[in-house]
Amino acid sequence: METLTEAQQELYDWLMGYIREYQHSPSIRQMMKAMGLKSPAPVQSRLEHLRTKGYIDWNEGKARTIRLTQASSPGVPIRGAIAAGGLVETFQDTEVEHLDFSNLLLDPRFFALRVRGHSMIDALIDDGDVVILQPVPDPKSLKNGTIVAARVEGQTTLKYFHRKGAKVVLQPGNPDAETYPPIEVSAKDIDVQGSLVGVWRTRL
Repeated sequence: METLTEAQQELYDWLMGYIREYQHSPSIRQMMKAMGLKSPAPVQSRLEHLRTKGYIDWNEGKARTIRLTQASSPGVPIRGAIAAGGLVETFQDTEVEHLDFSNLLLDPRFFALRVRGHSMIDALIDDGDVVILQPVPDPKSLKNGTIVAARVEGQTTLKYFHRKGAKVVLQPGNPDAETYPPIEVSAKDIDVQGSLVGVWRTRL
């Protein structure tokens, strides 16, 4: 599907959350308020683009009939694996399976990655666990000690985030410092993909 602009994605994410919670589509006025807009024109433009790109549809001439065309898979998408060790190739933006949390109200922007490695065992995150993450629009807002999925040199890892001036230290949660050393990089060379929301363990 065609990629959305930031403004279109913002509206689409809000629509998904609203429709999931209330089981019907919102009014234009509600969308204007949610997006902080004073005119219906920008909302209508974004809706038209979402329809053109295949994300939503509606019945012509009938109010509040917006429906999501990509909402058939419930739950949180697992988008690949993440290293809890060194670095591994970054996940692709594909969804191979879903965790079904249909009985919980979760932000539609959440995504999940399956952990590979043991560098975060002190955070009770082990090999094979699934970490649930939320996007980080502004890494500067992150508090030191936040567990993040971060991309460094085209590869990605799960670590504690610590900013030190112009640098960032990705600190493992494993006392074996020789096997799991911290990763120190320039802040401009790191891409924080998500911060930890929760951990899902399918085994005892």
